Amino acid sequence: MRYVFDTAIIVENVSKRYLIGHQSVEYEVYTTLRDVIAREARNFGRKAADFVRGRQIVQGDKIEEFWALKDINFEVKRGEVIGIVGRNGAGKSTLLKILSSITEPTTGRVRISGRVASLLEVGTGFHPELTGRENIYLNGAILGMTKTEVNRKFDEIVAFASVDRFLDTPVKRYSNGMAVRLGFAVAAHLEPEILVVDEVLAVGDAEFQKKCLGKMHSVATNENRTVLFVSHNLQAVQSLCDRAILLSDGRMVMQGATQPVVARYLGVGQYLAQGQSRLGQKVWSPDAAPGNSDFRLTAVRVLSPNGEPSGTLGTDGEVYVEFDFLVRRANTGLCVGFDLADAKGITLFRTYQTDLPQERWPPVKMGHNSWRCTIPKGFLNGGEFVVNPRIGIHNIFWLVHEDAVLRFQMVLNHGVSPLWNSLTAESRPGLVAPIFDWKSVEH
Repeated sequence: MRYVFDTAIIVENVSKRYLIGHQSVEYEVYTTLRDVIAREARNFGRKAADFVRGRQIVQGDKIEEFWALKDINFEVKRGEVIGIVGRNGAGKSTLLKILSSITEPTTGRVRISGRVASLLEVGTGFHPELTGRENIYLNGAILGMTKTEVNRKFDEIVAFASVDRFLDTPVKRYSNGMAVRLGFAVAAHLEPEILVVDEVLAVGDAEFQKKCLGKMHSVATNENRTVLFVSHNLQAVQSLCDRAILLSDGRMVMQGATQPVVARYLGVGQYLAQGQSRLGQKVWSPDAAPGNSDFRLTAVRVLSPNGEPSGTLGTDGEVYVEFDFLVRRANTGLCVGFDLADAKGITLFRTYQTDLPQERWPPVKMGHNSWRCTIPKGFLNGGEFVVNPRIGIHNIFWLVHEDAVLRFQMVLNHGVSPLWNSLTAESRPGLVAPIFDWKSVEH
C-alpha cells in the first residue's frame, strides 16, 4: 500500500497470536515417578527447542493457540479522533499495544507517521523510583524532545495534572489517580503526533475526565494531531470521535461514523450485539459468567410488574432489574449496580445498593444471591434501553464491567391523550418521562 502524506496510521492484515499453556489433568488412580519424570522431560525438550528457535516459552503440558486479533485493516488520517469499542476481551488493548510498539503483530504490519505517546495503564512509561519531575523529562527524552522543549511545556503539565505538591516525590508513592493525571498530562502536552489513550482514564474523577476529553478534542481540532481512544463511556466516544471501530473476538465487525458503530455495539435498532439478549434475561453458565474466583454474575433480568422476564414493558408499570450472582468469599465493600443507557449510549443513571442507608442493603450470602432493583412506574420514556452491569469493590476495583448485556423496549403509555395513536409519537422530548405531582393552589 502506498503511503499518503495525510495518513497517520495504516494497519494492514494485522493478527496477534498468543500461546496459552494448560496443565493436563491426570485421571489415573495414581501417578508413578516414572510418569512424572517422562512428562517433565518432554516439557523440558519442547521448551529447549522453542528457546533455540526463538519462540515463546509456554508453561504446561498442552499448548493452545489464541488469536487476540485476526486480520485487522484500517487507516487513520491526521487530525482524526478514532474511538475503539468492544466488549472485554475483544482485542482493543492488544491493538493499542501493537500501535504503540509495545508488542509485535504475529502477521501483518503497521505503518505510523509521527511520534506516538501512549497511556495504556496506570504508570505507563514511568520509572517508579524517579520523581514526578524526573519522569516528565524522561518521557520527553523518550519522545525525542530536548530539555528546552520540555521546559517550555513543564508548567502546563504540572498545572494540568495538579501534582505540584508531590512533584519531587517518587512516582511509586503516587495513588492511581495521581499517576494517571500525570501520565495523561505528559502524554498530551509533550507534542506527540499520535496520542493513544486506553480506558485508564476511568480511574480519574469526573472533573479530571472532563479535562482530559477537552484536551483530546483540542489536540485534534487545534493542533491537527491524531487520537485513538478506547473507552466504555460511549457518550464520551460519540461526543469526541469522528469515526469508530467495533471489535469482537479479535475481529473488526464494523468501522465508520461513530453513532452507527455504537448502535451496532449496543445491539439497538436493527443490530443485536453478540451474546446480548432481547428476551428480558441473560443467563451465563458458571464457568463463563463474568467476574472472578470470588464473585460471578450468573444472570441479569428485566422483569414486568408481574415478575416475568420481558423485552417489552409499559411505562405505566414498575420495571425490575434483577441480578443473580455467586459469592465464594464475602467482602464488605461489595457494590452491586448498573448503568441504564439509551439507544445512543447516553447513560441515564447509575445506581448501587450502597446508595441506600447501610441498614437497608440486601444481605450478601455465601453461594447464590438474587437482588432486585425497582425503577418506578412513569420514570422511563419510550424507547430502547440497555443494562450495563457495574459491580465492584468500593467502586474502585471492578469485578464486573460489562456493556449492553441486556436490552429492552419501553412503550410510552402513561399520560396519553386520545389523539396519541394518530400522532404516532413513541416518546416525549427528554431522556426520561417522570410523573410529577400537580395540584391547584390559591393565592
